[in-house]
Amino acid sequence: MEQYGLENIRNIALLSHAGAGKTSLAEAILLTTGTVNRLGKVDEGTTTSDYDPIEVKRRISINLSVLPCQWQKTKINLLDTPGYSDFAAEVKAAIRVSDGALITVCAASGVEVGTEQVWAYSKEANLPRLILVNKMDRENADFNRTVKELQANFGAKCLPIQLPIGTHTTFQGIIDLLPQKSYTGTAAKEDKVPAALQNEVNSLRENLVEAVAEVDDTLLERYLGGEELSLEELNKGLRQAVITGKIVPILVGSALQSTGVGLLLDTIVRYLPSPKERDVAIVGEAGKLETAEPVQDAPLAALVFKTTADPYVGKLTYFRIYHGIIESNSSVWNSTRGEPERIGQLYLIRGKTQEPIPQVRAGDIGAVAKLSLTNSGDTLCTHDKPVKLAPIIFPKPSFSEAISPKTKLDLDKLSSALTRLVEEDPTLHMRRDSDTGETILSGLGETQLNVAAEKMLRKFSVGINLKTPKVPYRETIKTGTTAEYKHKKQTGGHGQYGHVILEIKPLPRSSGIEFVNKVVGGRIPTNYIPAVEKGFHEAVLEGVLAHYPVTDIRVIVVDGSYHPVDSSEICFKIASAGAIKKGLSQGQPTILEPIVNLTVRVPEEYTGEIIGDLNTKRAQLQGMNPEDDANMIQAQIPLAEIQRYAIDLKSITQGRGRFTVEFSHYQETPPNVIQKIVAERQAEKT
Repeated sequence: MEQYGLENIRNIALLSHAGAGKTSLAEAILLTTGTVNRLGKVDEGTTTSDYDPIEVKRRISINLSVLPCQWQKTKINLLDTPGYSDFAAEVKAAIRVSDGALITVCAASGVEVGTEQVWAYSKEANLPRLILVNKMDRENADFNRTVKELQANFGAKCLPIQLPIGTHTTFQGIIDLLPQKSYTGTAAKEDKVPAALQNEVNSLRENLVEAVAEVDDTLLERYLGGEELSLEELNKGLRQAVITGKIVPILVGSALQSTGVGLLLDTIVRYLPSPKERDVAIVGEAGKLETAEPVQDAPLAALVFKTTADPYVGKLTYFRIYHGIIESNSSVWNSTRGEPERIGQLYLIRGKTQEPIPQVRAGDIGAVAKLSLTNSGDTLCTHDKPVKLAPIIFPKPSFSEAISPKTKLDLDKLSSALTRLVEEDPTLHMRRDSDTGETILSGLGETQLNVAAEKMLRKFSVGINLKTPKVPYRETIKTGTTAEYKHKKQTGGHGQYGHVILEIKPLPRSSGIEFVNKVVGGRIPTNYIPAVEKGFHEAVLEGVLAHYPVTDIRVIVVDGSYHPVDSSEICFKIASAGAIKKGLSQGQPTILEPIVNLTVRVPEEYTGEIIGDLNTKRAQLQGMNPEDDANMIQAQIPLAEIQRYAIDLKSITQGRGRFTVEFSHYQETPPNVIQKIVAERQAEKT
């Protein structure tokens, strides 16, 4: 593929709710541009973008795919993204390196939760947008209803620039409200307007012309004066309105029939911005964001937005260049890591295919294999002119599973496979829980973690089990007590003797454990006190109710006795542990559970259901604050009650709710819950 200048490139994020036909549209675009010679189908697993075996198996997009093609002497880099919210990292990465967005909406299903999510993401990034009402050939397709939903959700600035002729089985063409009579000569032909649609076409065209005129004072003055605006003026005005976000054009078509794809491509080239028209976000001094104009001949500045790990190909790194050029077989500086990086052969990526290329220029997207230290979000530049581009802001994990290897062989390879998996997906986090001894994998949802387990098996031959993480309970006592324990045993030779008397007192929450020596008169020799303390520390690792670690107690050694021959350190260690266990049993033992601060953001209409659900989970509501068209609900809730809250919230709000969690404190567990915990622990032991 030939090289293009900044003004002749379009980097477009392809976004939608799952099932709106986004991947089928990408395939139709590749066919229309002559990039492929046959139309792949999602159901058959033959599309260019969904090439991963897991994607083929599940028939959904999981990974971001780069799909370059050419149209009207312009290179279009389509970034096809997943529609499921569990894979929002891919969406965020695509939006960060794109200059415009194409949001696909199903004509039958209308605006869905995924549509709202990608709209919010692209709005946050200030991306100019187009909307395609797809699947007009589908049963129950309704263009006018979908337009009303779009305007109700996203504002009156969403305006049709096309109108369908017919629907479902009668869908037969598209009317362009701004027909390009003398465009480049390859635009799809304008369908003749049926008489029944003429009034609607005239009305929509008048609304569009008026909206375009309002963008420019000169055009508005002429329009209000009754002058007719030329097609060139309308195109220029609409382009400016799209780039500034004042108008979001609505198009129509059918990806499966490849209807309207030519008009769509013309619209992308005509109205969406090139890299030259989008400022570059740079991290300046003191971490403040600054902007700069993209320049072809400036020193290199490239952002890495995706990495993939493959056991056969190795690590593949995707990047977008904002300034300068990267050459194959060269060296660059990773300013994020502060180290040099060797660049090997560069590639143009299309789905799973890799075409070797000599260089990648400003505004374009490329890939390189086997970088040693570079990860997603890193900036590549020159050592003498270092720069840091604004990073990609990924969603924080909200769902966790405990993972364990299926076999001993899997255990040996688990750590390495997890490390490579987390490199590939920045929303996956791995940690070792020191309290429960479990390895915890966190992400955005259950589907994402299930896919991660499939990837580990397919890519790295590591089988893992997923289960709900254990809750790190604690045990303590409610009243103080005195405990005495004498370890005495006589054998054929030296006997064993150790005798301690301890006072055990409860401490305020989060105090931890304390050991105090108040023995006087040499009742226990000083050299045995460390053994008593060691016995204490070992004994509090397991409480007497459910064998959870003990906390918030002070142990005071007040008395004891020893034998000049039979006493030893081990004897006093055993005596100390025995006294601790006895004292814990006498001190009204109880279980403490972790309490977290939960913040839930939900649309207003779901507020009552959410509060009702939280009440069933033993939550203590702390407050509620309105924010835009949503409510922020704050509560304190036991961690045990929200281990799978991501699933519950998605079900209640149809995916529109969001939440964050942070640890707050430990508090005493209700008696009925304690009984349940003890019973479960006993069942685990048997």
